[in-house]
Amino acid sequence: MFSRQKSLVGLDIGSDEVKVVELTQTIDGLELTGFGWGRIPAPEETIDTVKAVLRESGIRSRKVVTAVSGRSVVVRYITLPELDDDELPETLRLEADKYIPFDRDEVCIDGQRLESSEDESGDSTDMKSLLVAVKKDLLHDHIDQVQDLGLVPVAIDIDSFALSNAFEMRNGIGVRSEDPDKAVALVDVGASKTNIHILRGNISSFSREIYLGGGDLTEAISRREHLDEAEAEELKCAPQGNEEMVATAVQPVLDEIAGEIQLSFDYFENQFDHRVEEVYVSGGASRTLGLQETFERIFDREVKTWDPLESIKVREDLVDVEALTEHLSQLPIAIGLGSRLQDCV
Repeated sequence: MFSRQKSLVGLDIGSDEVKVVELTQTIDGLELTGFGWGRIPAPEETIDTVKAVLRESGIRSRKVVTAVSGRSVVVRYITLPELDDDELPETLRLEADKYIPFDRDEVCIDGQRLESSEDESGDSTDMKSLLVAVKKDLLHDHIDQVQDLGLVPVAIDIDSFALSNAFEMRNGIGVRSEDPDKAVALVDVGASKTNIHILRGNISSFSREIYLGGGDLTEAISRREHLDEAEAEELKCAPQGNEEMVATAVQPVLDEIAGEIQLSFDYFENQFDHRVEEVYVSGGASRTLGLQETFERIFDREVKTWDPLESIKVREDLVDVEALTEHLSQLPIAIGLGSRLQDCV
């Protein structure tokens, strides 16, 4: 019997860019069958920009996974007594007041079991769980926005979890079975914020958003050189011939971002008594002049880039390969959203 190929769209709507991919499950594995990217000129033009990107991308599937993030999203790692999986949702709802700064009635609550602890006899004693709370008004507005685009939302994810999903799909990178406690940090530097997600043994163990990003780097150039935003952005992205000036302008912001990330590493390492061994960066602003060197100096460890399409075949007859390559560092979240194909479609 022939099985119909399944496709899913991963739609990442940022503060100043939209990234969209279509992943298709074939007998040989996942294929990238659609890709689009566009800059959002102003917040009020977001919907029109997304519509244009979808039209130009050649994407056919209407089923989509998107993500929410920001101050209306709370992620907590909590410890509970050992429970059956069917007891977890209600327990998380009842426990939420201890961990979130919102009224329980204002949020949608979800979560999952991460790992269990055992006593000397091998019996489970407690369990590490993920608790996620999203304000209902944000979630409803987001769903309405997706539906207004003519798309069918099959799941709403969180940016940092989409980032880790993309990373875990890669072949031979990250935490291997012979080193189940290795801690790997994923750092995605976007326009308005920086996502940090630490995996320990392929288990989500720490997540944080820092509200500093590429926009702050652009502003630093603009302020120092008395340029408008567009001129400063162009200079940040293409500093050739002005490297020293750009490096001097952005250095204080890079130091601040790196310092905040290091505080997160310190917290994780104190909590788990495990050193963050590997750091991988992504996001449009990760290509900023001096960022990788600054991170390596402050973290005192190697900082690597990574390819979110390493284990995915690219249909070169269906996508603009040159544009795809140009924007590869900006795609992990969209790829991670599309990877939900394996459990949502």
